[in-house]
Amino acid sequence: MRSFASAVVISQSRSAWTGKTKDFVGVNRIYQSKIIKAGALLADTKTLLAHWDEACSVPENLARFRRENLFGKASRSRVEDILAIFRQRYLASEAVTKALATLVKGPFPTEGLTRIFYFHAARADALLHDTVTEILSPLYAVGKTDVTIQDLLTPLGRWVAEGKTAGHWSEPTLVRVAQGLMATLRDFGVLQGAIRKRLAPMYLPVEAFAYIAFALYQKQPSGERLLGHLEWRLFFLFPQAVERFFVEAHQYRLLEYHAAGSIIRITFPTDSIEEYAHALVARTH
Repeated sequence: MRSFASAVVISQSRSAWTGKTKDFVGVNRIYQSKIIKAGALLADTKTLLAHWDEACSVPENLARFRRENLFGKASRSRVEDILAIFRQRYLASEAVTKALATLVKGPFPTEGLTRIFYFHAARADALLHDTVTEILSPLYAVGKTDVTIQDLLTPLGRWVAEGKTAGHWSEPTLVRVAQGLMATLRDFGVLQGAIRKRLAPMYLPVEAFAYIAFALYQKQPSGERLLGHLEWRLFFLFPQAVERFFVEAHQYRLLEYHAAGSIIRITFPTDSIEEYAHALVARTH
């Protein structure tokens, strides 16, 4: 099997997505401004999961992180900010937490982990999610690569006017939120550039794709709908490119993909996402 570091370039196909726009796992659809304090937190996320004790509950693990200051933060309030973000992104489901801990301890290659962390972070944060799927994805679809802060400020201002945010955001808050979103998406590899931001040529390792497909499959087992799932917009993937990923994942025996006309059948070798994480890690050795 090829190295996990290899990846497939995302197709430039412009096929349409299918699915329902409401298919989003975030419980709270009100946009929050937490992104100002959060960011991608990639190093801290790995620290959290590398030291996660599966024999203890979430509160017990978090109490230990506070007590031992595993993040090495000088401010207790900063630690609390980080832990609140982690609760939202990675700790809402025990199965997902264990799966992510398995990948980090595996170890699973960094590029794949970053894509998986991004997927869970976006699924847990309506603002981050919709910034990509409703602002950046349409830009990608028309071939625009440069992204300015104004590209975010205009729709953000509209969302505030439509009452989609938690309270009214002033102009300075809007700017800080937009800057926080751009910095976070840069760290997750969606954008690139220190000053001038551009849509990054996003690479998705096939093993990370398989994990994300499994996560979506748990909520949407229909092969046709999984192929055209709207959440692939988080990676600017159109159905034709998604199908190629499924074919490749099938070739590497990460899943079973069979298509006969309009009938698409997708199955996985395990029943739980935790078991699947173990299977993915095993294939690296």
